[in-house]
Amino acid sequence: MDKSLITVTSPVLPDLGELNEYLKKIWDAKWITNGGQFHQELEKALAEYLCVPFISLFTNGTLPLITALQAMRITGEVITTPYSFVATTHAIWWNGCKPVFVDVLPETGCIDPNKIEAAITPKTTAIMPVPVYGKPCDMEAIQTIADKYGLKVIYDAAHAFGVKVNGVSPCAEGDMATLSFHATKVFNTVEGGALVCHDEATKKRIDYLKNFGISDETTVIAPGINSKMDEVRSAIGLINLKYVDECIEARHQVAIKYREALCNVEGVTFWDDMPGVKHNYSYFPIFIDAKKYGEMRDELYFRMKASNVLGRRYFYPLISTFSTYRSLPSASPENLPVATRMANEVICLPMHHQLKDEDILRVLELVVK
Repeated sequence: MDKSLITVTSPVLPDLGELNEYLKKIWDAKWITNGGQFHQELEKALAEYLCVPFISLFTNGTLPLITALQAMRITGEVITTPYSFVATTHAIWWNGCKPVFVDVLPETGCIDPNKIEAAITPKTTAIMPVPVYGKPCDMEAIQTIADKYGLKVIYDAAHAFGVKVNGVSPCAEGDMATLSFHATKVFNTVEGGALVCHDEATKKRIDYLKNFGISDETTVIAPGINSKMDEVRSAIGLINLKYVDECIEARHQVAIKYREALCNVEGVTFWDDMPGVKHNYSYFPIFIDAKKYGEMRDELYFRMKASNVLGRRYFYPLISTFSTYRSLPSASPENLPVATRMANEVICLPMHHQLKDEDILRVLELVVK
């Protein structure tokens, strides 16, 4: 059997013929950055696809998080989840704010609304939830709490591209939402990201902030940064957007095959689709109960790795265990029992649109004992 490498994710790569056509137009126009034609086209196309009012493109997925906090002038404490990629909390830290961790729900991995209210103090100004693996948060409950205490809500929706809850994208919820278009994501521009907002004035402020705060040739209105997306990556995004639904459906078929094979494996659990939710199948996490499975999660992980099947312990370790954050009172493992257990049990199996049946079989032969 072929022992070639099987990785967790595989990027949607643009058709070279189409890309060459876009590149020729870029070279002919001699405009490769600073809000060119394809940058504008991609913003419009993404706003239509996601059914959101305004979207600003960024050069990666971390800078929109930092800029969202800046744009809304967030200070003090921000309640968030430890079960995420480090960029979520780093953005809070870089803005001089204090992250406050609360536990997550075992059925989704998303922030537990029942834990949020107890974490609110007079210094709390915002909540930053994460739709983990594309699983939507309990957005109604979160917004109810935010409205009650006058808090802003910024969704780190890096995993939620193409997800809909009763026909509505999580990116349309809260005060702002951010996206990542990294090469490992369902939709990618190689590197890239975006920030969603709800009014034209805020969109204009965001666009100033991502371009050094410059408003015209002689005026700088705010201490912004340089985080613009260039024309080449915008073109890649326009090409990939044509195929993203096809790729999501291919991932769906992989998820069906995984579930059918793993449903009766002792000690292995996974999540089914949620009612009323259009999923994007961005990841396929499984959770290993060592006592029932007969093998520790890490033993399975390294056994897979030895066979060139690269799963991912995603998210492990928890953000709250890293040196920058572990001294925070909210980072105590006793405060985060569900997130701690999930981090110690999770492996994301290879999940992408290019997985063949023989690849899936190789993965399953290692997991099914």
